[in-house]
Order: sequence, then C-alpha cells, then structure tokens
Amino acid sequence: MPAATLGVALITKNAEARLAECLSALAFADKIAVLDSGSSDATVQIAEAHGATVAVSSDWPGFGVQKNRAVALLDTDWVLLIDADEVVSPELAASIRAAIAGPQADVYRLNRLSSFCGHWMRHSGWYPDWIPRLFKQGSARFSDDLVHERLVFDGPAAALAGTLLHYSYETHADVLRKLDAYSEAGAHQRHARGETASVAKAVGRGLWAFIRTWVIKRGFLDGAAGFQVAVFNAETVYYRFLKLAALNRRD
Repeated sequence: MPAATLGVALITKNAEARLAECLSALAFADKIAVLDSGSSDATVQIAEAHGATVAVSSDWPGFGVQKNRAVALLDTDWVLLIDADEVVSPELAASIRAAIAGPQADVYRLNRLSSFCGHWMRHSGWYPDWIPRLFKQGSARFSDDLVHERLVFDGPAAALAGTLLHYSYETHADVLRKLDAYSEAGAHQRHARGETASVAKAVGRGLWAFIRTWVIKRGFLDGAAGFQVAVFNAETVYYRFLKLAALNRRD
C-alpha cells in the first residue's frame, strides 16, 4: 500500500509576520495549500517561496466557509488545518506523521499553547486548548460560522502528543484590532440568528466574561497577562452585545 499523503490548508490575509516560521515547520507535509484574501504585504510571496500552492479569494464569506474552501484545494489522504500564526512543534510533527501512518481514528485533536503579547498563557481558559485539526479527507468539515467556527465530525477525536504554538496576539495593536473584528463578526452572527441585546445585557455579559476568565479560569495565575486577557475578553463580549443592540435598533 502506498504511504498516506498529508496536505496542510491555511487561510491568510497580511500574515507575513509568522508565515515563514509556520511554513518551515511544515516541511514534512506532502502539499500545502494557501487561500489568501487579498494580502497587501509579502504573504503570497512567502507562501510561494516555501512551495505552497496559492489561490486568491475575491470575497470574504467568514472563517468557516473560507476554511472549507482551503481544504477543497487539497487532494491528499489527510488534511491538517492550521493558521498562519501557528507553528507545529517537532514533537507534534512526529506525532502527526505517526498518526497518518497507522491511524487509530479519522480525526485528531491538538493541544494549542497561545501567547499574549509575549507571555505564554497557561491558565485563563486558554490552556490546555484541545482543538480538532487533523482529519482524514472527507470525514470532517468546518461549520459555516462567520467567526468561532468549529470542525464538525462524527465520533471521538484522538489526541496527539506535542504542542501547537500559537502566536495569537503579538502586540497591543493586534489586541485592539482583533477585539473590533471579533466583536463585529460575533454581533452580525448573533443578529442573523435572531438574537437580541441591550446595553444592560452588554454590561452584564462583559462583567461575567471578566469574572469567568480572572477567577473561575484562574487567570490570576497568569499575572499581569492574565488580567489583560480578562479585560480583553470582557471588552470583546461587551462590544459584541453593544453592536448587536445597535443592529436590533436599526431593524
């Protein structure tokens, strides 16, 4: 029997900061497909220099649909979906190779360790962070959500050894930019489902997000970074429901 093949799918837009490191760690893959959303930086050139097949999308349908489009660019036996700010550790790479050589499941989950402005987060609800990302072609797909998409599949996902390093927020400018983008997308997603909100609901949900991160998820053990993440979560939730309330008033 021929060896099983592995393809990696990525979606990108202006992702040059970590892309070279991300792609260099994927040298063990048989194919890399990058679906770009019109980058104005060196994202496409970096991807092509690392041997990736690059396609450009003219629209933005949301994270879920876009990831399914990227997966469709691959014809390999197995698919690994990662983001351009994620780096596969050597231990995880070895675990992935072993899994597709002798599969025990159709879907595998990876443990992701994320950083916040230079601090690796070990608490705050950020770690451990088991996410299904490796799957046999045709056995899973991403939900069509605009944001916070999830991989949909049947049966349990097996766990892989090793760590997926996630450079999620490298500067406070990134924090503010993503806060606005995620709260906006979240508001529109809830609005499409017919949900309603008010200023009081925005305040209450934001306060609960802070308490949940800082106290229940033990964000205080992450020190100053944990406090910043708790505030970030609170503000994201607050603005999500505030924007949803504005959409409701517009209707």
